[in-house]
Amino acid sequence: MATAIEFNNISKIYRLGMVGTGTLAHDLKRWWTMNVRGKEDPYLTIGETNDRSTKGESEYVWALRDIDFKVEQGDVVGIIGKNGAGKSTLLKILSKVTAPTTGTIRARGRIGSLLEVGTGFHPEMTGRENIYMNGAILGMTKAEITKKLDEIVDFSGCERYIDTPVKRYSSGMMVRLGFAVAAHLDPEILVVDEVLAVGDAEFQKKAIGKMQDVSRGEGRTVLFVSHNMASIRALCHTGILLNNGHIQTIGKINEVVETYIGGKKDSNNSIYEDIAIAPGNDKIRIREFSINPIHGNIIDVESGIHINLVFKNNTPNIILDTTFELRTADDVIVFHTGKVLSPDGDSRKGFYQVNFDIPAHTLNTGNYTLRIWFGQNQKYILWGTYEHYFHIENTYTNQGRNLNNLPGIMKPQFDISTSFLE
Repeated sequence: MATAIEFNNISKIYRLGMVGTGTLAHDLKRWWTMNVRGKEDPYLTIGETNDRSTKGESEYVWALRDIDFKVEQGDVVGIIGKNGAGKSTLLKILSKVTAPTTGTIRARGRIGSLLEVGTGFHPEMTGRENIYMNGAILGMTKAEITKKLDEIVDFSGCERYIDTPVKRYSSGMMVRLGFAVAAHLDPEILVVDEVLAVGDAEFQKKAIGKMQDVSRGEGRTVLFVSHNMASIRALCHTGILLNNGHIQTIGKINEVVETYIGGKKDSNNSIYEDIAIAPGNDKIRIREFSINPIHGNIIDVESGIHINLVFKNNTPNIILDTTFELRTADDVIVFHTGKVLSPDGDSRKGFYQVNFDIPAHTLNTGNYTLRIWFGQNQKYILWGTYEHYFHIENTYTNQGRNLNNLPGIMKPQFDISTSFLE
């Protein structure tokens, strides 16, 4: 199979807070070294890894470093990783929105990109005019674009507004039209960032279906960035996990997703002794959060789970509430629950404790995320979102048979009656 995209030693360095090197003298030195003397950029040696969680010593950071991989024609590649890992930067380099600091990319065919809301659209032009402009940029003739026009408009669902300037479109309408243009104007390579999350559930399903048709039915190549692991698993064959600008692993999508999820697992108990620097803000600070088995020493299907939260409230005389949301590793919501702690609006400054149990035989084995946030009057967010990862172990057996690999989010144990009726 032919190679559609080839990344060779791609790196991208940025200087924080400035354009250029900061002074004209440094800019001239950099230009002279690279373009006249033919040597490497002198500022590359002082760049640091792009780790958001630590304070660096250098003003230069590597958004990407030494990226090498190939994408075969017709493959659907999911690029995943935490925020700041370099996913969007990689797609912007491929789409020629920005240039790499080092390395080259070889792409065979036209590239259709949807990187952010309104990419490639002129706000003063109508939706129809922007379709023709984008098609012309891709090298299509007016007749070719006209042939696709009705299909694009119908897919986007923006027919009523197609002759309205796009500056008056909502973000959802902009995404709908942008994706329709990118997917229908015959690009050999389709590049889609997590912008699809802006669209509604119906359109997301429709867009993923179209990407499947583009890759499987038409043999085109798709690069897809998303934090929705369910969409990534459903659409992609190959996965690339980025971590701080480096490729951590490449392989089959399920294996890469499991590596990513496994790397997010956290300690089940967090205690913050210094409340002044504990997670939170000037209104809420978390002192303690723990997830432990009700019975036994490990969390499994039969143990049950006890959740304990201790936090400091600095906002008196409000209706204070806390909310818990449990999600699977594929970002599917299992439940959403909460508690109003001061229904009469008489919250007090000081420490509150909230705890509850998830009974045994409720959740199946796997990785989960419990998210917490705090609210005022069940309407305004005081602070959030605090995330805690935990794993339910594979120890559940029945009559000597391991039942860990059975599907489903829940693993209930019902009192099922039986009888023989001749």
